[in-house]
Amino acid sequence: MRLVMPGCITDIRVRPWLRVLTLTLFMALYLTSGALIFQQLEGQKGQPDDLRARQVQKYKHDFLRDHPCISADDLESLIEVVVRATNQGVPAAQNVSGGPNWSFGQSLFFSSTVITTIGYGHVTPLTKMGKLFCMLYAVLGIPLTLILLSALVERLLLPATALLRTMNAELGHLYRPFTIRLVHLSIIVTFLVVFFLVIPAAIFASLEPGWDYLDSFYYCFISLTTIGLGDYIPGDSPGQEYRPLYKVATTFFLLAGLTFLMLTLTVFYDIPQLNLSTVFSSVKLDEDPEKMRLSGSGVMGPGYGIGGLVMRDDYNHHDQRRSVVHIRPHLDDSPSPEDTTPVHARDMRVPHVH
Repeated sequence: MRLVMPGCITDIRVRPWLRVLTLTLFMALYLTSGALIFQQLEGQKGQPDDLRARQVQKYKHDFLRDHPCISADDLESLIEVVVRATNQGVPAAQNVSGGPNWSFGQSLFFSSTVITTIGYGHVTPLTKMGKLFCMLYAVLGIPLTLILLSALVERLLLPATALLRTMNAELGHLYRPFTIRLVHLSIIVTFLVVFFLVIPAAIFASLEPGWDYLDSFYYCFISLTTIGLGDYIPGDSPGQEYRPLYKVATTFFLLAGLTFLMLTLTVFYDIPQLNLSTVFSSVKLDEDPEKMRLSGSGVMGPGYGIGGLVMRDDYNHHDQRRSVVHIRPHLDDSPSPEDTTPVHARDMRVPHVH
């Protein structure tokens, strides 16, 4: 019989809260430091807001002085029209000959930014019915998008798991399984960076007249991470040909990039040594029957589950059914070269009694 001291139980219950508190303090420090750095880097070379406001007023005063035939009220009206047009996604500096702002291609692009939660904000519905429909459209579209992306990730996990199986078979006798998993993750990350950041950034830099390569790379990163600041929007430069078609192609790029990003995160979180979320969890996955049931539903494909835990029935090469019984692993537990089950989902297989 194992005796447990009451003080030990209290310590076990308090420790996760201390970790969460530490993480909260770290995030507060992270946000504060980020705000200070952005303030220094983007503070218009150290000029305060009131100084910039005085510069704008001086420019307006000089403009009215040089153009006495224009009244101050007319100038203010013109500025309001320009600002309103800019907020609607129409560049007022010069005419855009690529088509209307709400063409089918651009409307499709806007719809994709809504359901993927990117939300650039450069184009927004202005009518009451448009705003109402946008909310209803997002309520239904966002869950459907998550389901679609999860289904696509499940399909992409098949070749990813096959690659891991091959690497285990070829390198399992030379390297530790954790090292093999890091190499596998590095391959996935490299594919993501090259085909969804580096190459698309070069394409955008060649198509957008006002973008350099850094601007294009910045746009791809901000979009695929669903931050969506909206400071760079493809296809909004004046005189661009096939503008609606360009918007449609960008829409498919965003959906494909988000899918592969989710695949990368799934592979990353499946490595227990890298999944820091378990450190701050007060209830372990194998201690919660409901989470174990959900993680074994096979949503994320073979060998992968929600949180990396998989419980399933397996089959050997003789088609003999075997039951899978999960046990808690150690950090050094790892699959054999023939076993591609995730490291932290190692199980003990017991023959099923018929």
